[in-house]
Amino acid sequence: MSLVDVGRKAPALTLKDQNEEKHSLKDYLGHPVVLYFYPKDDTSGCTAQACQFRDDQPKFRRTRAVVLGVSPDSEASHAKFVNKHDLNFTLLSDPKNAKGDPKVCEKYGVWQEKSMYGRKYMGVVRTTYLIDSKGKVVRRWDKVKVPGHAEEVLQAVKDLKKA
Repeated sequence: MSLVDVGRKAPALTLKDQNEEKHSLKDYLGHPVVLYFYPKDDTSGCTAQACQFRDDQPKFRRTRAVVLGVSPDSEASHAKFVNKHDLNFTLLSDPKNAKGDPKVCEKYGVWQEKSMYGRKYMGVVRTTYLIDSKGKVVRRWDKVKVPGHAEEVLQAVKDLKKA
């Protein structure tokens, strides 16, 4: 599937978090949602990104925005990642199906062919969606570069609140 275009309704999702509690996107109607997809817990880029969102959580909370991280890692992996880095937001597990594909990552178009050292494989392309309080995608960041990303997303949330 392709990436979800700005202006479209965000696809429904229900996934378990690091505490094995279910979260649905509809649970957050009335709040802006930062839905960020990342490849793997506890890798250098993913850790840096998560720690930026952690450090900016008080600012996101002041805007009433909810930050949700999504990767194909298990709930147990997420729990270790959260504990190791004192993460203060929810990580959702999007387990791979029988074909080896995570269904929500597919719905959002972030499960794509990647290449490393000439080897092709399927994986999560780092992507962030900003979803408004009514469930519509209002901004999308593709192939995210980690440095400064959380600040840029926070500014977009603030701009959304002003609109």
